[in-house]
Amino acid sequence: MADLKKGARITGSTRDKLAADLKKKYEKGASIRALAESTGRSYGFVHRVLSESGVQLRGRGGATRTKKK
Repeated sequence: MADLKKGARITGSTRDKLAADLKKKYEKGASIRALAESTGRSYGFVHRVLSESGVQLRGRGGATRTKKK
């Protein structure tokens, strides 16, 4: 992956290449947070790029709250 300066705007073919790379890694099981950390981008940026590239995002993990009876 190309060196991405923190906060630099990513557009055009660079963004398309990044989106394809993130999509491949996400579909192999990487979390959005892990992808954000590895690219030096924010969680929101990675989430947006994945959504734009048509990825079916996974549901949240972890414990779910149950209703008390």
